[in-house]
Amino acid sequence: MHVELPSQYNPKETENKWYKFWQEHNLFSAKPNPTKKPFCIVIPPPNVTGILHMGHALNNTIQDILIRYHRMKGEESLWMPGTDHAGIATQNVVEKAIAKEGLKRQDLGREKFLERVWQWQKEYGSTIIHQLQKLGASCDWQRTRFTMDEDYSRSVIEAFVRLYEKGLIYQGNYIINWCPRCQTALSDEEAPHKEIQGNLYYLRYPLKQGQSLSGTVPAYIVVATTRPETMLGDTAVAVNPKDKRYKKYIGQTLILPLINREIKVIADAMVDMKFGTGAVKVTPAHDPNDYTLGKKHHLEFVNIMYADARLNENAGEYKDMDRFAARDIILKDLKEKGLLEKIEPHQLSAGHCYRCHTIIEPYLSKQWFVKMSPLSKPALEVVRKGKIKFYPKRWTKVYLNWMENIQDWCISRQIWWGHRLPVYYCKNCPNLQQAGIIVSRIKPDKCPSCGSTDIYQDEDVLDTWFSSWLWPFATFKNGEDLKYFYPTSSLVTAPEIIFFWVARMIMAGLEFMQDIPFKDVYIHGTVRDIEGKKMSKSLGNIIDPLEIIHEYGADALRFSLISITAQGQDVFLSKERFQQGRNFANKIWNASRFILMNLTQGLSPQGTVPAIDLCVFFKKEDLDIVNRWILSRFYTVLKETNKNLEAYKFNEAANTLYGFFWHEFCDWYLEMIKSDIKNQRNQVVMYKVLEKFLRLIHPFMPYISEEIWQRIYNQGQSPGGGVPGNSIMIQPWPHVQEQMIDKKKEDKLNLIFEIIASIRNIRQELEIPLQKEIGVIIASPNQENRKLIEEMSGQIKKIAKLSNLNINAKYSHVKSSVSGVIKDVHVTCLLSGIIDLEREKAKLDARIRELAAQISAKKKTLSNKAFLKKAPEEIVEKESDGLKELNGILKRIKEIKNELQ
Repeated sequence: MHVELPSQYNPKETENKWYKFWQEHNLFSAKPNPTKKPFCIVIPPPNVTGILHMGHALNNTIQDILIRYHRMKGEESLWMPGTDHAGIATQNVVEKAIAKEGLKRQDLGREKFLERVWQWQKEYGSTIIHQLQKLGASCDWQRTRFTMDEDYSRSVIEAFVRLYEKGLIYQGNYIINWCPRCQTALSDEEAPHKEIQGNLYYLRYPLKQGQSLSGTVPAYIVVATTRPETMLGDTAVAVNPKDKRYKKYIGQTLILPLINREIKVIADAMVDMKFGTGAVKVTPAHDPNDYTLGKKHHLEFVNIMYADARLNENAGEYKDMDRFAARDIILKDLKEKGLLEKIEPHQLSAGHCYRCHTIIEPYLSKQWFVKMSPLSKPALEVVRKGKIKFYPKRWTKVYLNWMENIQDWCISRQIWWGHRLPVYYCKNCPNLQQAGIIVSRIKPDKCPSCGSTDIYQDEDVLDTWFSSWLWPFATFKNGEDLKYFYPTSSLVTAPEIIFFWVARMIMAGLEFMQDIPFKDVYIHGTVRDIEGKKMSKSLGNIIDPLEIIHEYGADALRFSLISITAQGQDVFLSKERFQQGRNFANKIWNASRFILMNLTQGLSPQGTVPAIDLCVFFKKEDLDIVNRWILSRFYTVLKETNKNLEAYKFNEAANTLYGFFWHEFCDWYLEMIKSDIKNQRNQVVMYKVLEKFLRLIHPFMPYISEEIWQRIYNQGQSPGGGVPGNSIMIQPWPHVQEQMIDKKKEDKLNLIFEIIASIRNIRQELEIPLQKEIGVIIASPNQENRKLIEEMSGQIKKIAKLSNLNINAKYSHVKSSVSGVIKDVHVTCLLSGIIDLEREKAKLDARIRELAAQISAKKKTLSNKAFLKKAPEEIVEKESDGLKELNGILKRIKEIKNELQ
């Protein structure tokens, strides 16, 4: 067989061709097969508004590696794709689009606006899908789901009705997170807190006239607050009953400044005596803690804001002012009245909308909630018992902690795009809290209480995550698929949605399917720039994966990302890092080209090459030490790769394969057999290692492995359409042949490689050109080592470029020489007549000074407290490793100088 590859690998031609081939032949398709073990992943559905970013690229590369690996292992492997309707995000995008036409959604009305959203979804909603395909994602695209699909929507409604019928969904007036920009309620997870610099305002609340307190007690109480504008809604001032400063004030009446409303001083142990003055204003309609106090002490609830955070009629003369503009005016008025005592800088934590980043408003509102405590108990148990495992393990504790302290979930949203609540009201029933509420899978014809047909549906929609938590089972359209593929196998996701999505899916699976939704949860890190900053448009540090694919190819992107992503650690990325993947793809191509060009005609017939095993040709005893070594190393690497993939250690698997192919197979093995490459044993071994390696690298680099594989099958011709049955993606994963693993042979050859590396290092350190051959003496007291070195002397001389090689039992120093030591083996390079000793010593002195300066600079950086505090741990570690490396080089250069002297 003589196969000739083009001189250069062209990913642009290759990738489009093979992705089209895979799709046209349904090679991503999976269906119930009783003879096979199922393996299933449901994709974390990207938002329909989304475009591919590096986080997507990392997440989906990991999933694709798993799917391709398990597919080749012979499992029926399904990667279920789909997109999320992303309620608030999508509505915001469409609202911005119609704003360019001078319109608001209210101008269109609900029905017309939703038509525009659906129109936008059809036009742009599949953008992210096409981009995932460019990455090489082998999803079963025929199964693509959308969380607003008709049958999926029925599942959402069914879940709501069932939970309501069990008493797990309820409606009530509570303090919720409210986004004034999006004008909707948000769950706690959708309103993450951020540290901001604010102030603590000290306000005086006067006692009602006619009330007298003995002694020199002031006729007012000073309260400290971070939100003075909400004082207009105060209905009490609270103090701790143990606080001696305020004993005389408890039960007294105060006059609320600016509004002149009478409010009481109440006592409650909730009050922190150390915060501010120890006296706090109580605004039950605008603070979650105050809400609790208000309920407990039967206080009035005064809402002072409209939904857009302008002050309402309850704010008196401040009506229609924005909340923050009103703050400035209120403070000015208080100061004029002598009621603003002081202002102090204060660091505070404020909730922000996860979509538009507006500071949220704690807001008293009637909303729908899910009781989470009953659902969380079985979800805690399955993780505690190990039925669901987190990788890395540390996320188990994070999950358990959140679940043990879970709060009820606010699921209603005041937007138009999404699943509308299956809640209906009868206008004829006087008491809406009881007879007037109807929860139904379909719109009822009449009220079950009074028979009226005057019925209308609730305006609110469900939280997007209420549909997403059903994803692992609601995506299956028929019972046969569901029974076969559920529970799914693995979930791959980012840490920021453990609570949004992962925990809720576990609860939903146990509630509606009576089984866990997946067995393993792999949490990968966040993609950051090389300085450790999170990538964002505002910082201008985004690296576009599509640009990387265009420049380097998808395989280069995939391999580079995976090789630098340690399990659960954040990824520090620069554009230059993708050169590693590009260079590796080129290495695989060039090595394959060299091997295939050198295969003799008739080695194996077309179509059967990949299936032939080594034992067809030789017993291992018939192979020389070099071939025994490379086969032992290959099967050892195969074992390590299997182990790492099963443990979700993708970077370790990738780097093991990289090191084996580049350094052991190409740098050592091919170099050693090059002079005898036509030997049949060498021919078979190098070919078999190549084709097996192509199968191992396929999940990481699917395109180049398919291109080379198909060219082998087609005897070197560029296949027009390819042969489906011979696609590499459905070939069997190589099996470990334990009998081929020989650690002793590996150790022996490693000693030879270390000897050659030692000679090469000395050459490099002294800048001796390769074309100039040198003499070497190798000394070892170990007879077995001397015998091995003698056996491999020809290879050592050829690869290390030696004029002569002497092997001795005892080491003795030779003038004008430099030595290296490997265990009990001394390698002495004879340099007389090879280098100018005095000139070389001067160069070494200069190098020593240069290294000393570099070491000093590194030490200065690592002693800088500001650097150690601000720099990411990985960057500090990199600097520390660099210092160790420089010290090692300096030590070696000094040793060489001493030897030359």
